[in-house]
Amino acid sequence: MFQSNTSNSTGERFSILNRRHHPARLNAKEVSVILGFQEHDIAPLMVAKLLIPLGKPVSNATKYFALVDILELGKNREWLSAATRTIANYWKGKNSRKNQPEIFPPDPEA
Repeated sequence: MFQSNTSNSTGERFSILNRRHHPARLNAKEVSVILGFQEHDIAPLMVAKLLIPLGKPVSNATKYFALVDILELGKNREWLSAATRTIANYWKGKNSRKNQPEIFPPDPEA
């Protein structure tokens, strides 16, 4: 359906949002566009159990989501707020770990 795995370009977002009929199963890129998140934010939402893929896919399989569920979540203000907080906390934690100074063991020769 999409040619590249890069982030959603404006043209791709426009084409997804302007479809007359969406498929019943959506992949992570389509879900991210419909809900207004970045594609890389979908995985932390699944870890937090805020997004649940169809079936029981193995960890390295493509995840699909039900269109009816995604549209309902997009209308739910409380869910959107919880998802936004989850993403903010995820990146806050990730960035704080990145900014911590590395602690090296003392040099035995010194």
